[in-house]
Amino acid sequence: MAIGGDQGGSVRMPASWCGVVGLKPTYGLVPYTGSFPIELTLDHLGPITKDVSDCATLLDILAGYDGLDPRQSIIKNKSYSSGLEKPLKNLKIGVVEEGFGWPNLSENDVDDCVLKTLANLESTDIQISQIKIPMHRDGVHIWNAIAIEGANELMMKGNSMGTNWKGYYNVSLLEKFATSWRSRPNDLSETTKLVMITGEYMSSVYNGKYYCLAQNLAHSLREAYDDLLNTYDVLVMPTMPIKATKIPAADCSREEYIARALEMINNTAPFDVTGHPSITIPCKTKSELPIGIMITGKHFEDDKILNVARFFEKNM
Repeated sequence: MAIGGDQGGSVRMPASWCGVVGLKPTYGLVPYTGSFPIELTLDHLGPITKDVSDCATLLDILAGYDGLDPRQSIIKNKSYSSGLEKPLKNLKIGVVEEGFGWPNLSENDVDDCVLKTLANLESTDIQISQIKIPMHRDGVHIWNAIAIEGANELMMKGNSMGTNWKGYYNVSLLEKFATSWRSRPNDLSETTKLVMITGEYMSSVYNGKYYCLAQNLAHSLREAYDDLLNTYDVLVMPTMPIKATKIPAADCSREEYIARALEMINNTAPFDVTGHPSITIPCKTKSELPIGIMITGKHFEDDKILNVARFFEKNM
């Protein structure tokens, strides 16, 4: 078992590419206290495990209100592992068309694997429908505006702690990080440098306007998913449009480095913006590289998506 931080997909993406299970819980379900933050409104912690049962067991331990994390409200505790084998009746699955066929990105075998898996699961008790959520294609752009400017303010200029929130401030972490990155700035990754430069440009030239607009659009993005989740129990799509890529060579161009670092987030990042619970499980495939299928549900219905994921796991 492992615990990962998911701001743009970094629980679900490594889990998908490694052929294991990864859950980004509902925003605020798992306290973030003690972990290194990136952006207060995007930060999630979640379990990475070999199967859905272990995932639910670890969530039983992690979930709950700790009184120290401003991302949380008071949460009613549930047992996530006890409901895994609950029979699924009249399950309605919405297959989000916009999660497939990303231009110049999606790989056919990834899309086909997910669609064939769903076709094999359809039965009298399970209704699977193709649905459209056009705003899903805008989710990654909304995420970019929030993540870049927000991360520069909190993670870099704020030395991981920032200001203006109540909770536990990890002073030793702040001091260590602030001293380290300022004394060795060139050791930062190319992507972190890009975030700093772009974030500073956006805040100094546009005074934070586009961060604010993106946070306002986040409400519309959440409503777009919620509207369909009022009809369907879960939404399904490929976790990532592509299979794992090769690590770039040490002397690769900056453009290639950035592309490999961020090209896979289109389906995962929107749910960091909206806070919906979202889980990836391995999709059955003959490919040498794992493919993940992502299941997303209503806020604080993490138990339901785990129940559905367990059903998928047993019947694929």
